[in-house]
Amino acid sequence: MMRKIEITPGRFIGDGEPCFVIAEIGSNHNHDFELAKKTIDAAAEAGVDAVKFQTFRASSHYSKHTPGFSYLNDCKTFDLIQSLELDRSWHQPLKEYAESRDLIFLSSPCDREAIDELHELGAPAFKVASFDMSDLGLIRYMAKTARPVILSTGMADWMEIQRAVQACHDEGNDKVILLQCTSLYPAPAKLSNLRSMGVMRDAFGVLTGYSDHTEGDHVCLASVALGACVIEKHFTLDRTLPGPDHPFAIEPGPLKALMQRLRDVESAMGDGSKAGPRPEEREMYEKGRRSIHAKCTIRKGELITADKVAIKRPGFGVAPHLIDLVIGREARVEIPEDHWISWDMI
Repeated sequence: MMRKIEITPGRFIGDGEPCFVIAEIGSNHNHDFELAKKTIDAAAEAGVDAVKFQTFRASSHYSKHTPGFSYLNDCKTFDLIQSLELDRSWHQPLKEYAESRDLIFLSSPCDREAIDELHELGAPAFKVASFDMSDLGLIRYMAKTARPVILSTGMADWMEIQRAVQACHDEGNDKVILLQCTSLYPAPAKLSNLRSMGVMRDAFGVLTGYSDHTEGDHVCLASVALGACVIEKHFTLDRTLPGPDHPFAIEPGPLKALMQRLRDVESAMGDGSKAGPRPEEREMYEKGRRSIHAKCTIRKGELITADKVAIKRPGFGVAPHLIDLVIGREARVEIPEDHWISWDMI
C-alpha cells in the first residue's frame, strides 16, 4: 500500500517521492545570525529539501546536576546547553530566509512553548529528538497540532516506539515518520542497523527514514537504497568551528556531493520490472547479443543441419533458444558463411 504525507501544500514525503533530505543545522549557528543565514545558503546550494534547528531552554531541558558527557570531555552539561540556546526571535526571519531559498524550515521543539511558537509560525512538521522519545506528553502536544511528527528512535526499544506512535494516534494524528538513529557523535557505521527501517515500517505501518551521525555519506546512501524516505544529516560550514556538533557534521562540498549521489541512487533503484531492453539499450541488444549464424555457406534448397550453424554475435538472426526450429529446414536463399540466419532465409 502506497503511503505519503503532505509536508507542505503539494509537496509530499513517502512512497514514490524523492527522499526528503534535512540539513540539521541544530546549534551550529554559534549564536551568530549571519552564520545561520550563510549555513542556510550553503544547504540550499547543496540541494537539500529542508533545514532544521533546535529550540530549547536549558532550564527546562536539563537538570543543573546533569553529569558531563564523555564525548564532550565531561564539560558541565547545563552550562553547555545554555550556551547553545537558539534566540527564539530568530524563528520567523530564519523561516522566511529559508523559504526565500526554496527550503522548508523545521526545528526540534523541546518544550510546549516552543511547540506553540513554531505552530503559530507555520512550521510544517515537528521533529522529536531521540533523547525526548520517552516524553509522551511532549509528543502528544505536538500530535495535537495535526502536523506531521518525525520521531527519531535512537536508543529506543520496541515498546518505547509503540508508546510514542500510539501517543500520536491517540490524538488522531497518523502522520508519523520514524527515523532509525544511533545516538553517538560520531556514530560508527557498524551500529547503524539500517534494516530496522524496514522492520519498523512493517511493525508500525508508518514511513521510515534515517537520522545519520556517521562520518561520510556511504551509510546515508545505503539507507536510501533500503527505502529511507527521509534523511537527516548534521551540517556545518566548517568542522573546525567551536561547538559540540561541528566536528562530526558534514560540510558544504561533501553535502552537495552526497545529494548528487543520493539522487543517483534513487534513480538507479528503478521500478523492478524486467521487460527486456530499454530504448537506450536497443543497439547493444541487437549488435551485442547472440543469434544463429551459418558456419559455412549454405546453398539455396540445402538442408540446414547442426554442423552448419553456430551461435555468435550479433543478434540480428533467429534467437539461439529456437535453434531446434531452424535445424532440419531448407535454405530459401543462399546464406553466406558467417552470416546470421533470419526467418526469411529459411
